[in-house]
Amino acid sequence: NLFTTTTGAARSCTFIFSVGWISLCRSLWSTSRRQAAVVCGSKNARLASRSGPIMAEEAKKLAAYAAVDNHVQNNQAVGVGSGSTIVYAVDRLAERVRQEKLNIVCVPTSFQARQLILQHGLSLSDLDRHPELDVAIDGADEVDARLTLIKGGGGCLTQEKIVAGCAKHFVVIADYRKDSKALGQQWKKGVPIEVIPMAHVPVGRTIVRRFGGVANLRMAVSKAGPVVTDNCNFILDWKFDGARDWTEVNTAIKMIPGVVETGLFVGMADRAYFGMEDGSVQVRDPTVE
Repeated sequence: NLFTTTTGAARSCTFIFSVGWISLCRSLWSTSRRQAAVVCGSKNARLASRSGPIMAEEAKKLAAYAAVDNHVQNNQAVGVGSGSTIVYAVDRLAERVRQEKLNIVCVPTSFQARQLILQHGLSLSDLDRHPELDVAIDGADEVDARLTLIKGGGGCLTQEKIVAGCAKHFVVIADYRKDSKALGQQWKKGVPIEVIPMAHVPVGRTIVRRFGGVANLRMAVSKAGPVVTDNCNFILDWKFDGARDWTEVNTAIKMIPGVVETGLFVGMADRAYFGMEDGSVQVRDPTVE
């Protein structure tokens, strides 16, 4: 009887242990599946988020290649802009110089542009030797329906405007995100304004008093203190409200003592190339009024 009782108890314990083990396994399996689903979901989310920038980069490349192919010819002096889109333009320019044996000299708009020219083995020049350029190619932070531009997100607005002003043709390259019906529709960081360091406070106060909005001193990310331009100046980012007469605003701001230059490019661009999401390139010329 004792043996029978002991055996029954053992079987009961074995059954309870088996049921408990199965439940534990099922719980672990369910948890691991949920964790796997979370991991897979996160991975897919990361991949989906990457698809946007990848498409934008390809759009930049399409616009840059189209502009270089359509506007650069042999024996030209070319103004080379600054920013992320211009990297593709210099890539294409160097490729054409090698393949077609073009005789091209390049005038940079910034330290970045100068380094790109040298890294690609292109001929570097300046406005002392080539004060008149055949074409200048540059990006933009925003382009409106009239080809009025906001530039200077990268802090190179003054030299960019000087080089563009010395060119017979000024061509803008951008991806679809920079295309707007009116300035401020896409670009939310405001109009960059390069100022003499000692004047940044009075200039900012004058702009806000006359035109409203907010004018903030641009602070650096990887250094303490403000951003310093290639010209050793500061940058104010003026966040404006509503539509403006940009010709009038640009002229008025430039008349404020201490202002070096604005990031408003009014009536300067001859053509804009936009790389689109569908892989096409949209071309826009200034409207004739």
